[in-house]
Amino acid sequence: MTAIAAKPSEDAAPIEFIDLAAQRQRLGARLDAAIAAVVQHGRFILGPEVQRLERALAEFSGVKHVIACSNGTDALALSLRARGFGSGDAVFVPSFTFAATAEPVSLLGATPVFVDVLPDTFNIDPQSLKAGIATARASGLRPKAVIAVDLFGQPADYDALAPIIAEHKLWLLADAAQSFGARYRGLRVGEIGAMATTSFFPAKPLGCYGDGGAIFTGDDALADAVLSLRMHGKGQDKYDNVRIGMNARLDTIQAAILLEKLRIFPEEIQARERIARRYGELLGDVVQAPRIIEGATSVWAQYTIVSARRDRIAEALKQARIPTAVYYARPLHRQTAYAGYPIAGNGLPVSERLSEQVLSLPMHAYLDEATQDRIVSALRAALAH
Repeated sequence: MTAIAAKPSEDAAPIEFIDLAAQRQRLGARLDAAIAAVVQHGRFILGPEVQRLERALAEFSGVKHVIACSNGTDALALSLRARGFGSGDAVFVPSFTFAATAEPVSLLGATPVFVDVLPDTFNIDPQSLKAGIATARASGLRPKAVIAVDLFGQPADYDALAPIIAEHKLWLLADAAQSFGARYRGLRVGEIGAMATTSFFPAKPLGCYGDGGAIFTGDDALADAVLSLRMHGKGQDKYDNVRIGMNARLDTIQAAILLEKLRIFPEEIQARERIARRYGELLGDVVQAPRIIEGATSVWAQYTIVSARRDRIAEALKQARIPTAVYYARPLHRQTAYAGYPIAGNGLPVSERLSEQVLSLPMHAYLDEATQDRIVSALRAALAH
């Protein structure tokens, strides 16, 4: 399939990077009614819609326990705190991700040890994880856990990680902030790992109209700990504090919004897959397109290409009124706040190269073919000179 290489008009309408307005138009009346119902009953924190959402997410993901919370970062923090990590514990984190993955590790007093990612899937590199374990031990740290990030919508290769995790008795936390709705070799996201977390930030494939997140687990004890920690460490009631907890509850209005969005989520996943497949057909000969591993699916939180001419492409698309984004312009081990933490082996070259070459294109379930052709044409024209 080849796109028509037409030069976009200078007065062409701007394109949305993520078109929440199109989804809002589809769900408008239902969302308005859902929000109005919450306003009417007045239970704005942990109201009945929160419990309904937790049950719906559990059914969708096939997981026994789902605990909704304030955001995806708090979901990670609650999970790590429920397991009890702290000073002297090494938690292995890919460097090519958003700071929210490493942030809770540091705040708990544990040590994030940064590892590299694979060049074609952007997810954690098993060989670098091995090197990171050696680095942690040489630094006097106890290897305890690995946070595998499902970057841009595709699950990490958990089968490749499993022998390393088993050999070193690591605890696996799946950071599914970008992959909720995807599958991996017969498992749904949420079923993978001792615990999994996700984010409902508005730009996510399943997003609310503010902050929100969730924790998934089949472990009764961990679920009970998270429920307590989510609300100030409560015991039998909110004035019986058995732990030092957090204020990490989900607003009821956000739950009501997510319930309506969840109804159409499977259709939106299919649309995202169709759009991503077409991007690959139209662009795969001029840039490195994303690769999906065998047996996995992606929800395409981002459609991210790799090109040594990234900046040229981005500028050309900007001139054509087409937005792009760079996730992530600097890997975590190069960030000021995290520069002092250990890194695997002798460096993380893939993370550093990707930060200079990745570019994310507009991606959402309502991206029509005409708009996609315009994006592709502008991109190909930028590379033709």
